[in-house]
This record gives sequence, C-alpha cells and structure tokens, in this order.
Amino acid sequence: MLNTLICLLLLLLFKTKASNSDESFVFNGFRGTNMTLNGLAEITSNGLLRLTNNTQQQLGHAFHPTPLHFNKSFSFSTTFVFAIVADYPKVSGHGIAFVLSPNTDLPDSKPNQYLGLFNPANNGNSSNHVVAVELDTILNSEFGDINDNHIGIDVNGLRSVKAQPAGYFSDGSNRGFRNLSLKSGQPMQVWVDYDGPNMELNVTLSPIRVSKPVVPLMSITINLSEFTLDSVYAGFSSSTGSFFTSHYILGWSFIVNGRVQDLDLSKLPSLPRIGPKEKPKVLTVGLPVFLSMVALTAASIIGVMLWQRHKFAELMEDWEVEYGPHRFSYKELYTATRGFRERELLGAGGFGRVYKGVLPKNKCEVAIKRVSHESRQGMREFVAEIVSIGRLRHRNIVQLLGYCRRKGELLLVYDYMSNGSLDKFLFNRTERDKLGWSERFRIVRGVASGLLYLHEGWEQLVIHRDVKSSNVLLDGEMNARLGDFGLARLYDHGTDPQTTHVVGTLGYLAPELSKTGKGTTATDVFSFGVFLLEVVCGRKPIDLRLEEPMNLVDWVLDHWRRGTVMETIDERLGSEYAAEEVELVLKLGLLCTHIVPPARPSIKQVMQFLDHDIELPDLSPDYMNVGVPHMERYEGFDDFFMSYATSSDQALLHSSTVEVSLLSGGR
Repeated sequence: MLNTLICLLLLLLFKTKASNSDESFVFNGFRGTNMTLNGLAEITSNGLLRLTNNTQQQLGHAFHPTPLHFNKSFSFSTTFVFAIVADYPKVSGHGIAFVLSPNTDLPDSKPNQYLGLFNPANNGNSSNHVVAVELDTILNSEFGDINDNHIGIDVNGLRSVKAQPAGYFSDGSNRGFRNLSLKSGQPMQVWVDYDGPNMELNVTLSPIRVSKPVVPLMSITINLSEFTLDSVYAGFSSSTGSFFTSHYILGWSFIVNGRVQDLDLSKLPSLPRIGPKEKPKVLTVGLPVFLSMVALTAASIIGVMLWQRHKFAELMEDWEVEYGPHRFSYKELYTATRGFRERELLGAGGFGRVYKGVLPKNKCEVAIKRVSHESRQGMREFVAEIVSIGRLRHRNIVQLLGYCRRKGELLLVYDYMSNGSLDKFLFNRTERDKLGWSERFRIVRGVASGLLYLHEGWEQLVIHRDVKSSNVLLDGEMNARLGDFGLARLYDHGTDPQTTHVVGTLGYLAPELSKTGKGTTATDVFSFGVFLLEVVCGRKPIDLRLEEPMNLVDWVLDHWRRGTVMETIDERLGSEYAAEEVELVLKLGLLCTHIVPPARPSIKQVMQFLDHDIELPDLSPDYMNVGVPHMERYEGFDDFFMSYATSSDQALLHSSTVEVSLLSGGR
C-alpha cells in the first residue's frame, strides 16, 4: 500500500514537472527548435526566425508547437528580441505581432495591414479569440492608428484597445521618454507580462543592450480569460506590403505563472549585413512603383464599388463633341478623388472647392475644382474659352487640362502643385512656412512673367480677373505659377472687352470696375499691385480681424506719404532682405494700384522695372493723391505717364468721365 502511494506521488510530481516544462521555454536562437511555421516563415541556417522575406504582400506565422493551458487566473511572462529590416530605411512593410491564438494557422488571414492575423470579414469578431501585441510601422487610419511607429494591444481585431508611440522610459519614471524607430533595422527587446489575478497587462520596449525599463511603455487592466480559450498557442505573425521588408525574431523566452528567464544576448544569432542603399533608386524606382501600386489598387476598388452602386449621369450636348479630347468623365474624376472625400480637399473659396486627385489612367496628380453652374446661359461660350485656355503653355502658368459637366456643376482639372498656394506661406505664422526675400522676389517675378504671357505673349488676350496670392501656386521647387482660370476671359488683341459683370475678390478689385464692370489688362495690373504689397508686407488686402477693417493699399500708401514705407515690411523677414528690391516692389505695388487706370504701368513695363531694364521714376508721395484736374502739377508725372501712355490713355486721363469717377470714388 505504501509503495503504491509513493508511486502515485512520483507520477504526479513527474506530470507537474512535465507540464511546467511544456509551458516554459527559452530560445537563444531557433536552430534545432520544432516551431510550427507557415507562409513565408523559416528558420535560417544561423538560427534566425525569419517571418517574412523580400516578397510583397505575403504573410508568415511561427508558433510554439505545444498548446498552453490557461485557467481563468493564469499569468504569463514573455520576452523576445526582434528586428524589422527594410530595404529603404524611411519606408517598410507592415509590422510584427506577438499572438495568443486558438490555432497555429490563423485561417483566411490576410497580409498588408491585417498583419497576417485577420481578414476584412472577421476583423473585430469576438469569435476570433485572438489577443496580440502589434509592433506597427504603417499608419492605417481605418483602424484608428495613432501614427506609423507604435505598439498596440489588439483583442479580436486590429483597432487597438490601447496604443503608444514606440519608445521607453530611461530614468525610472514616466518622464524620461525616448523614441525608438521600429523599422530602424536594429534589434530591440519586448517584454509582455500578464498578471491574471490582478488582470494587468504590461508591455515594455527597449534597445537590445538596455536593461528592462522599470516603467512599462503601456499598462492596461484587462481580463484575457474573457477573450482566450483554455488551450492557447503562443507565437508570432507578420506581413509585407509593397516595400521589401524582412521581419526577424532573434530569441524568445516564455513562462506560465512565473518569472521569465532572461535571454542570453551573447548567444543570439546575428542579422544579415545591411548594405548601402542608392538614394536615386529610392526616388526613381521604389517610390514611383509603390505610389503606382497604391493608386492602382485604390482606383480598382473604388471603380468596382461605383460601378455596382452608382450611375454617373453627365451633361453632354451635341456641341461638346468637338471638345472630346479636353473632357473628363465624371467617373474618372470621382475615382481620382476617392469620391471627393474630405481627406482630398485642398481648399475652398467663394467660387468652389478644390480637391487633389490621381487620374486612374495615367496616374497623373491633378487639382480638381468644382464650380456650381445652374444656369445654362452662355455655357457653350464658356466651355469654348476653357478649352482655349487649356492651350496656354508657360512655365509660370498652371495648365488647365480640361473640364467635366455633370448636372448642376462644372469641374475644372488643373496641374497639381505640391506646395499649394502662396497665401498659406504668407499668412501662416509658423517658422516652417517662412519665406525669405529671395524666394518672394522670385515668386513676384514669376507671376509677372506669367501675366505678361497672358496679356501679350499668346495668340489671344487673356484677362485673368482674379490675380491674388491664393491663386498663385507653388510647385515642388517653389516656382510660382498663376492658376485658377475659372473667371478668365479671352479677346482678340486690339478689341475692347465687353464683359460687364463684376467678378473677382474683395480687396483686389480695381475701383473702375464698380462703374464699368469691364475686366481689362489694367484691372489685372491693379490686382497684381495688391498682390505685390501682400508679398512684401505679409498682410491680407483687407484685415477683417481689426475693429476697423484695414485696407492694405491705403495702409502702405499712408506710410509712404509719411516717409516710413519700409516699416510695412513683413516682420518675419527680419533684416535679411535687399532694401532696394523691397522698396522697388512696394512702390511698384502702389503704382499698379493707382486709382487712374492709364496711370498704371502695363505688365510689360512691370517686368522691365523688376529686371531693372528701366528705372522706376522717383515719384513723390503726393503722386498717389492725383486728381485729374491738377494731375500734371505732381513731380514726375509728366515724364513718366507721357512716356508710357498711349494716345487713347492720355485722352481717357483728361476725360470728364474719369474725373467724375475719381471725384466720387477716389481715395
């Protein structure tokens, strides 16, 4: 009887030890281990567990082959060393996840943003019984990611119940936080500790040669027994996207209901040598391929959805057949902007909303402006002018690529300018958007050159009618291009513009427009003059934030009269500017905004002044107060005006009509 009891005790002790040995292990490298692998996962010759290789849009799983048996109050502790090695350091594939799963194959799981854990159909389902700690290197807004370099705790889905930027606390408190880049290619160590009785889950991260930080990166109260089954497999999952990335596990230690054994870092296998990367290949090969694949995928998905759910009714009339090459389909523009969603919105104004888009056919980036056009009156002539304007070709003009008409709206398609409009650089007071004087002067000259092309350099005269800083767009090299031709009108050279409908933007409108309603080259020059003052002063034409709205032209003119015009310079320029150039642009701005249209220079003369081909006359401040009856008294007017004005201008200057206009509406 005693012998029987002893045998039973020994057998029970043996089973307990066997159970404990099954539920704890230490792998300082994986050579000779019996891991359960699927997908791309493999164990390399030197003992690395390589979850993925340089294969796009694939996944890899690696699990310990023995299931772990958890009761409702189980605890566990684990640590592992990982590395994410991308071919291009600034971009990578998707990340790694430490996983507790009811099985080792995670059936129907998908790569890319799903990390090999879930798929679109089961993501978020409580029946998954999967808990994971994700090391995520891609920002997926659909899952509520906080950034593209974070650690998150996932329960049955990829919308993390808690997430923190990757890093660690170095000083034993929660103040000395240091950032870590998960995709740096350097080995890092993670600890995941779960206290079952207290339902506390802690996640800690540090560089490989730094001891485990006292303060965990992330701590959360959670009852894992509510989400896991009694039999659980522990392991890792990873996936790739469009960039070549390898995900490695160098070592792994795990224990149930105990303190995890430290890894012997000296025995961990070495990562493959990372060779130098040629930067030109990133720019000329990798990035275009990635963008093309992303755009193609998005366009395909959206195209299928739209084909199934919508009919894209467009307004097409017989007379538009000849403009076919310049017309875009509404479906094409809808797809390019992903349904005109808010994330693609570049800006909005009184004449419409502008969206960024990528044309599905040629992957060309464009800006698409939506304008209401309920009235069909004059639409044929308007479209004809749009198509004609689309033939403009100049380095300082944003090309109008075409149009689309659908129901009550007109869509205009332009070249996309990556740096957006100039006004955000002038009026955004952050240091990041600071513009130096040399850049501002180059922008001024570029806009003048583009306007000269419109007025004199093309086969027809183009009156822009809305010259302003928000319509000056900047390309990737900060070159200025005049854009938004939605209000522009074309005329044969030598003809008199007949438009009598006043359009434009408050603060840029020439005073004579209120009487004649005719947009002319002189009204464009007036708007350009206001634009010049904006660039130098860094102020809007009319500042409505003040108790009494301030008119920029009047404010600069007042300073000029008092001899303090240099005090109007944008304070962000400091002392780093060419005083002669600044003074020239200020005076030229005032001259272009002269209340008498013939007294304004032509845009060709403006270019000559800017290029110093001719000198701007040293006009007295009183010159800007000129009234017709006594205009010739003012110093410099005779020589300047009579040298440049045409005979018709001189006649207009002395006409009674102009005098009445000046007396009733002059400054």
